[in-house]
Amino acid sequence: MRFPGIRGFAVLAAAVTAGGLAPAAVASAAPAAPAAQCSVADAMVKAGDYWVAHGTNLAPADWQNATFHVGNLAVVRTTGVSNHQTLPWGEANNYLLPTTPGQPFSPEDEAAGEAYLDLYTYFHPDPPILADLRSRLADEVASVQAGHPGYWDHVSALNMAMPSFARIGVMDSSEPTLAAMQKLFQHTEKSLFDEFSGLWRTDAHSLSYWSQGNGWALAALTKVLQVLPANDPRRPEYLRVFKKMATTLSVLQRPDGFWNANLLNPFGGPESSGTSLITYGLAWGVNAGVLDSRWFTPVVDRAWKSLSTKAETADGFVGYVQPKTDGPGSAKATDTSAAGVGAFLLAGQQVADLTPGCALPSAS
Repeated sequence: MRFPGIRGFAVLAAAVTAGGLAPAAVASAAPAAPAAQCSVADAMVKAGDYWVAHGTNLAPADWQNATFHVGNLAVVRTTGVSNHQTLPWGEANNYLLPTTPGQPFSPEDEAAGEAYLDLYTYFHPDPPILADLRSRLADEVASVQAGHPGYWDHVSALNMAMPSFARIGVMDSSEPTLAAMQKLFQHTEKSLFDEFSGLWRTDAHSLSYWSQGNGWALAALTKVLQVLPANDPRRPEYLRVFKKMATTLSVLQRPDGFWNANLLNPFGGPESSGTSLITYGLAWGVNAGVLDSRWFTPVVDRAWKSLSTKAETADGFVGYVQPKTDGPGSAKATDTSAAGVGAFLLAGQQVADLTPGCALPSAS
């Protein structure tokens, strides 16, 4: 588990504690210099800073911004550099989750919980940071126990909600939380996972295999496998699906290193959000020793080269992010989003661990 005791914590925490800085001061503080020269670290820092300076709709605690901030804190853990944006964002939202009328357990509304969990690990434990997340998950656990396991009815829901279930369940030693997570996952797996191809359909009405959707699923499994104990009885199934997905995805990579928005369609241009999420998962698999490095490291290297030299421009803009849809679509060099940048940053975190001289000594 990569959260407590990481050198990057000191970078963000010092900005808050030194001199009693208020959140506004933290937000405007100048970024620190990179701890070491590393092209992966440089690419991550530039991407995060560019989005902070030029991004849109930065305030809400929605799933787009949550994905960005999870990636933004990955930059701190990987490089020792902070742009001092995530803490003020969490504080401004009072660490609350959004609510959707008529959908009390919308997975997208729970995505901010993962960013709050990351913030929680940076500072002295502060129960209010997780109070709303804990309350929401407790209510959902009760609903699942009452026979309602269908809340994750689209593939992106796995990444929006599953990591928080796993982390709260492990942190609180809550078997009911982990058992509910398993029921929710099994329902989604039965509905959307194709055992023959090793890929996920977007939802029950879709016949296509979306790279971003499969990236969400792979990222969710990656995050859950990082926190579940080795002897957890649910772990083997998650690892089986992860490996099956990884094998299929490795042979579907385009010659230029990207994955198509529609994984089984050989035509189409590059798409960076799905490619970033897939790269994140595959690179973690190599780092964790669960994927064969001889086969998967070249796949990761090709993907990162494309992401960092074509999707990302010299000033840190991350393009070729498919505009928000519920399935495969085209992406232009000028298309970007908070979630696409966050996915890029997550990929960089794991690629840095594979790159000699990039990861901070205390970051593993």
